[in-house]
Amino acid sequence: MATEIKAHITGTIWKIPVKAGDEVEEGDTLVIIESMKMEMPIEAEDDGKVLEVKAEEGQAVNEGDVLMIVEDD
Repeated sequence: MATEIKAHITGTIWKIPVKAGDEVEEGDTLVIIESMKMEMPIEAEDDGKVLEVKAEEGQAVNEGDVLMIVEDD
């Protein structure tokens, strides 16, 4: 099953340490959003594979924006 990874806060994408095709484990950092001078990581909820990255570093995002699609194992 594919899961949409969404921004949980409005901010700027500071770093995306994964790319499409990468295998991820529960707890791995998928995206780091910078907001109000704080870095807030979004972590994988389950083991899986990154299918698509829909955001890029430096991009402004709003709460609820889809950042990537991850297929759960």
